[in-house]
Amino acid sequence: MANTSKNKQNMPNAHLHELFVDELRDVLSAEKLLLKGLKKMASKASREGLRTAFEEHYVQTEQHIERLKQVFASVDLSARAKKCKAMEALLAEAEDIMENFEDAEVLDAALISAAQKVEHYEIASYGCLVTYANLMEHKEAAELLNQTLEEEKDTDAKLTEIAMEEANVAQ
Repeated sequence: MANTSKNKQNMPNAHLHELFVDELRDVLSAEKLLLKGLKKMASKASREGLRTAFEEHYVQTEQHIERLKQVFASVDLSARAKKCKAMEALLAEAEDIMENFEDAEVLDAALISAAQKVEHYEIASYGCLVTYANLMEHKEAAELLNQTLEEEKDTDAKLTEIAMEEANVAQ
């Protein structure tokens, strides 16, 4: 991988820099891919609360992409994505779910499951990025990434709440 920062020599824990950049590019791709997936998941959700949650997360994901661009700029890099194979696979699984479950109640429960798998991947990704940014003393990047991490955790909690109050219980 090419040198990706001008100030790398003076950076604490510089050995993590290339990994940090690689993970940033991966999560940028993941967020962009997720936009398409969220639109489709929202269109398939039968419960209004779930549809709204997907629509709200779509808007939030657009903000995550903009925030990632700020993170790249904060470490003197251009925002460039690399193909996120994990998100592609998670969204392919969500596609399968949407094709295989026709009963609205079961489909909503399955959509929540698929969405939470995505959220857990994002939580893991952002958690690592926050750690790397802190270790390298990229304070602005760490703050921006942590803001997104907290939003991903909130989305996961909201999906759990919808599952327990609406989707996974007999009406």
